[in-house]
Amino acid sequence: MKKIIMLAITAFSMPYIMAQDISDALRYSQDEVQGTARFRALSGAFGVLGGDMSAVSINPAGSAIFSRSHASISLSSLNVNNNTSYFNGRSTSSDSKIDLNQGGAVFVFSNSNENNPWRKFALSIAYDKTANYDNQWIAAGTSTNSIDSYFLAYAQGQRLDEISAFPGESIQNAYNEIGSFYGYGNQQAFLGYESYILEPEENTDENSVYTSNIAPGTFNQQYAYSARGYNGKFSFNAATQYQDKLYLGLNLNAHFINYERLTIFDESNSNEGSIVTNVGFDNSLLTTGNGFSFQLGAILKLTKELRAGLSYNSPTWFTIFEETSQFITTQVTDSEGSFTANVDPNIINIFPEYRLQTPGKITGSLAYVFGDRGLISFDYSRKNYQNTKFKPESDTYFASQNAIMNDIFKIANSYRFGGEYKYKQFSFRGGYRFEESPYQDDSFYGDLTGYSLGIGYNFGNTRLDITYDQAERDYNNQLYAVGLTNAANLNSKNSNVTLTLGFNL
Repeated sequence: MKKIIMLAITAFSMPYIMAQDISDALRYSQDEVQGTARFRALSGAFGVLGGDMSAVSINPAGSAIFSRSHASISLSSLNVNNNTSYFNGRSTSSDSKIDLNQGGAVFVFSNSNENNPWRKFALSIAYDKTANYDNQWIAAGTSTNSIDSYFLAYAQGQRLDEISAFPGESIQNAYNEIGSFYGYGNQQAFLGYESYILEPEENTDENSVYTSNIAPGTFNQQYAYSARGYNGKFSFNAATQYQDKLYLGLNLNAHFINYERLTIFDESNSNEGSIVTNVGFDNSLLTTGNGFSFQLGAILKLTKELRAGLSYNSPTWFTIFEETSQFITTQVTDSEGSFTANVDPNIINIFPEYRLQTPGKITGSLAYVFGDRGLISFDYSRKNYQNTKFKPESDTYFASQNAIMNDIFKIANSYRFGGEYKYKQFSFRGGYRFEESPYQDDSFYGDLTGYSLGIGYNFGNTRLDITYDQAERDYNNQLYAVGLTNAANLNSKNSNVTLTLGFNL
């Protein structure tokens, strides 16, 4: 087994790290329609319906609508299908798994004093998965932009002695020391230099100008992406019913992140004058984090049939920890012959923790209930992604990323529709949702559309529900933040089958 050396990059090097960018901020700022089968069958349009454990995650007042204590647990079969295009290349891929995505219980306490306007009080605790990061795809095609542009972007302007190993120094020690003193960017330039991709204009310590040993032309490239992980939360809820018309609630949410990603890049060329003809560049990332948010909600029965609701989701304040590791190999042919250069630092970069504030959200809801026969519901949500912020904002790099997000993000609206029809013990359900892109340029990251169908059977004190839902979005995945900024175009379809068992306590 390889020996792993731990490297803590100190806080003073933070402006040079450049490990976090807007793609990370967006990933942890979005939430999906997860939850119970009934909730998913109505595409999450549950802001005023209550009576469902996942409804409490939209509007905390929903737990007070339960007439009895209740619990539920949900399993989902998750499937992601990607159609990927990269220049002249096309590929398809899929990833699937079975997962526990929801569980919780609500305890209802009725007031026996009929003269007291506060009719009911409810306490609940619930787990909800808010995002699934499991995904894999491959982009392959022919490009005129080489990976050398990535390393050149980091190397230009840096002294040679700050991106190279000293005589007799090991790759491990050099990568370690460069990261500790100069940061992540210099480490990237080091990988490019030690793998013979970069050529200094002068072989002196003071040199700061570099050229490439990869000649211009065309390049056969393949980029493999594989990710695992999730974003989840535990919610602690309290809600109450005032008279027969008003419901109020509060959620306190504890969030947690676990995200792992591996990217494998391969490039080959037969361009005249190329000294380096093959490059393999692997990067892995492990992200963990925890956070806090709160929610406030109210539901008002305007008439016996018509309900209106309003809820507020605060920003989530995350503390995030990241680790990275890298490896590069090249095939080199020069006047002395051909050889393979393997640069494997065996180092895990442990970055200082940073903070991320995701945008808050406001949701307005309406529903019309046809007695015991069924219902229709509508939710509208508004989230301003320009309020996404890396912290501390005094950090120059984070300040620049925040400025970029303020320029390219926008207010995104989402619309969810759902309906349910009951016949004897059966319930038939359907829903539709539309979510706007968080980007001002939605050709880069498109809108999301989804639909859902479900059925349920009520056994009395026990209910069994099953739902199929699908959502689709087109987006561009930029390979690297600098240099090789080519993007793979993805059409991503998420389809899920969810089974929920609910029972009265």
